[in-house]
Amino acid sequence: MSSVEINGGIVVYEVLGEEDGIPVVLTPGGRAPRGFLRSLGGLLAEGGLKVLIWDRPNGGESDIQFGDRWPTESHMHADTLQQLIKHLGWGPTVVVGASAGARVSIITALEYPEITRGLFLWHIAGGIYPTLALGNAYIVENITTARKGGVEAVMELPHWKQRIEQNPRNKERFEALSSEELISVLKLWLSAFIPTPGQVIPGVRDDELATISAPTAIIRSGENDEEHPLLTCYSVHALIKGSKVVEPPWEEDAWEKAFANTLKTGGPNNAFALNDKAAPLILDFARTTGPGAGA
Repeated sequence: MSSVEINGGIVVYEVLGEEDGIPVVLTPGGRAPRGFLRSLGGLLAEGGLKVLIWDRPNGGESDIQFGDRWPTESHMHADTLQQLIKHLGWGPTVVVGASAGARVSIITALEYPEITRGLFLWHIAGGIYPTLALGNAYIVENITTARKGGVEAVMELPHWKQRIEQNPRNKERFEALSSEELISVLKLWLSAFIPTPGQVIPGVRDDELATISAPTAIIRSGENDEEHPLLTCYSVHALIKGSKVVEPPWEEDAWEKAFANTLKTGGPNNAFALNDKAAPLILDFARTTGPGAGA
């Protein structure tokens, strides 16, 4: 495990594989920690890639980070990621992400094309129901809690309580925020999760998506995936010129089964176990993308 200070906060990360491998960064869904992609990262490292897995600010062991300099939390994560890649001294990197990680990866490719060798995505969230659900899950509960009980009450929410347990610095970072400041930032970030015409991806305009020039591959969503609609998948494909859609390496209803089990048991989302099956697709994409591809 390594760490570096970026934008005034500590970011925790690991690098797997050989130094001379093709550089790849993995970003998971939700606010999940880097450990959810360590198994996939190990498979890619065994295949000869150099793999970065990281804890985004507000997830895992990294410091929490709130600020109105970024229009969304995903933009903050993309900014952090590009600085992390430059800190490592890497050149253009294959940027890989699922669900919320796909959103971060898209924004990274959009705003920082100089560090994006290629873009590999799956479980892309979009559409009315998923977008509203994300806004509620990431933002609304925190605003409501802050209004009722201040920052102290927010710190007691399960996600943030775990961030403090894993990283005691986060207690002081929360205590340095006023309720008004936290609510103001959260309201700004909430605006991305209002379904808006011309925004297939929350917080990203379609005309911006159309400017992405990095080679892009998208694993097709399941036909009945309510959280990552098939329409969103193909809309992103249509907007990113030259992108390709590949068939999923898991069963058609794999996400639905995993998510339903999570809702039933209340346990962790075992849909993350699907990620390892994407390893052969990512290896092939990385080897055929960017400088020296096919050499």
